[in-house]
Amino acid sequence: MTTLSDEEKAIYEWQMWLPQIGEEGQKKLKGASALVSRCGGLGGPVCYNLAAAGIGRLIIAHGGTLKPGDLNRQILMTHDGIGKPRIDSAARRLKDLNPRMEIVAVNENISSGNVERLVTQADIVFDCAPLFSERMLMNQECVRQRKPMIESAVFGLEAQVTTFIPGQTPCLSCLYPEAPPHWKRQFPVLAAVPAMAASIAALEGIKQIVGFGKSLAGTLLYFDGADISFQRIPIARRPDCAVCGKV
Repeated sequence: MTTLSDEEKAIYEWQMWLPQIGEEGQKKLKGASALVSRCGGLGGPVCYNLAAAGIGRLIIAHGGTLKPGDLNRQILMTHDGIGKPRIDSAARRLKDLNPRMEIVAVNENISSGNVERLVTQADIVFDCAPLFSERMLMNQECVRQRKPMIESAVFGLEAQVTTFIPGQTPCLSCLYPEAPPHWKRQFPVLAAVPAMAASIAALEGIKQIVGFGKSLAGTLLYFDGADISFQRIPIARRPDCAVCGKV
């Protein structure tokens, strides 16, 4: 049975005042395990918000080393980490914030060789990968294992967030039957935009774990930072979807 220490009750006191969370909701967060693909401009703030909220176990998959161009948006990175594995910096910064949380730091990006193993370890998945090949792999595995996936993406001053629940909502392949041809590994981005999308994604995940509120399931939330406008766009399951059509 998950219990909260006196220290944890003091740390999470303000959010436990929320009637939607309370002590029981806080116990659910402590007992939950989340997988985050990439800990960059999107995934970094997602991880930070989950750690601050008191998630019990965080699995982070991100390969490669830190480059100077990462520092404008990747809040878990520091200048002295340039040339070193990003995952090491991320794990260190998150442990500084929440030393009680278990961190599984995977120095690899999501691939066909590790996606099943990593998704199996999680109760919920946060897709923050820059490449559609990673996104599609996680979508397929989450549908197969019936794990909810919080989807977020940014480009320039635009962002979008939604929640996929296998068997109940569309999946990523319903939304994008094929990877968008214009999607690139590198693209223009201002840190405030992925940080905002990440906060919404983290809130969506926390709501899913604790079990309160109305989620974005079946709805794509689109944000344009140029004029601070939001749109809620309904999305539907595709009966002929190759991934979730028969789920």
